Amino acid sequence: MTTIEGDIAPPRPVSTLRAWFTGFGRPPRLMGLDVARALAVLGMMAAHLLTTPELSLLDPSTWGALVHGRPAILFAVLAGISVALMTGRTRLPDVSELPAIRLGLVVRGAVIFVIGLVLELLGTPIAVILTFYGALYVIAAAFVRWRVSHLLAVAAVLSVAGPPLLALLKALTFHSHGPGAALVLFGTYPLTVWLALLLGGMAIGRMRLDRTRDRVRLLVIGVVLAAVGYGIGALGAAAGTLGGSAYPDSASSLSDGSLSLSASGGDTGPGSASGWESYFTQLGGQDPLGSALFALIAVEPHSGGTAEIVGSGGFAVAVIALCLLASAPLRWMLLPVAALGSMPLSAYSAHVLSYALIAGPGVFLDSFDMWLWSAVVLLVASTLWSILLGRGPLETLLSRLSAAVSGTPVPRSSR
Repeated sequence: MTTIEGDIAPPRPVSTLRAWFTGFGRPPRLMGLDVARALAVLGMMAAHLLTTPELSLLDPSTWGALVHGRPAILFAVLAGISVALMTGRTRLPDVSELPAIRLGLVVRGAVIFVIGLVLELLGTPIAVILTFYGALYVIAAAFVRWRVSHLLAVAAVLSVAGPPLLALLKALTFHSHGPGAALVLFGTYPLTVWLALLLGGMAIGRMRLDRTRDRVRLLVIGVVLAAVGYGIGALGAAAGTLGGSAYPDSASSLSDGSLSLSASGGDTGPGSASGWESYFTQLGGQDPLGSALFALIAVEPHSGGTAEIVGSGGFAVAVIALCLLASAPLRWMLLPVAALGSMPLSAYSAHVLSYALIAGPGVFLDSFDMWLWSAVVLLVASTLWSILLGRGPLETLLSRLSAAVSGTPVPRSSR
């Protein structure tokens, strides 16, 4: 039987909305990671906008305090996973690919760092994470060929030995500070300690995250690490209470010994009236060994202690695993959340900008309503942007600049 060409109906075009609903977040993209990124952004927004009671795991009314410190750690672990996904997923990149890969990571890190600087200039009280985040991408370029066992070994050493060594160094230098020391050693996000989170994330990114078995294994690992870290913190706090709080206050930036250096004024030479008799005399007031011991059991948000890195790092791993496991059965419900998580750089920047416009420089906000409205607006805006345009605006800029400098093709926009 023959037909006339004009009698054949043309294929019906698939609407943009329908195509997005059926295709967004499908393999090879791991939608669960987008959901985890969204939770990290929303959690950091809550930390900036909400005052919460002290966390007590046995009291559900205090669980809002989970937004302090943990979303930032989740963001850092996800950075490592992203690096692994961009550099071969389960396979290590070939040596011939290294120049382009490393250059691309350095460019990404530099652009994120600059965006972070711009956000810092807005004058908000937010400890902007993007400068640190950008530095992580630059550092990650040195580790893209490392095996999973090596990544995990170095991450473990940094997690356990890094905090007490930094605390000891801080005491030995009488809490000296400066821009470089703040970024690398003593700041809110010290690279030498938080590098453990990046390397751990890279090791996770080399796993078969598309397999349920590996996701369950990841969940178990995360729960165990969280129990160990928070358990050490709880035991340390109990021991400190029973022993009369023998450990130094992690929140203080200067101890009594260092304050005495300038208390009397005048001549600051050894043996002078200022109280500076000798380096070792002053060092006694710093309690360096006590500071190092406290760093092992410090679990408070942004303390940078071993217990916090292990406990909150494990919490982050468990959250990532749960998001990966939930992304298939709850796909339709999680689509707006995943859309926000597909553009975390744009969403985070929009939050800091809106904070600056609403509050003004240096003003602290404490408003659940603002957090709720900000979250709703970001979820709606990112969903519409993803449907109509695909990748977020800053993510597009990042990809194009990285591709232009490294000479690699621009990745296809994911809708």
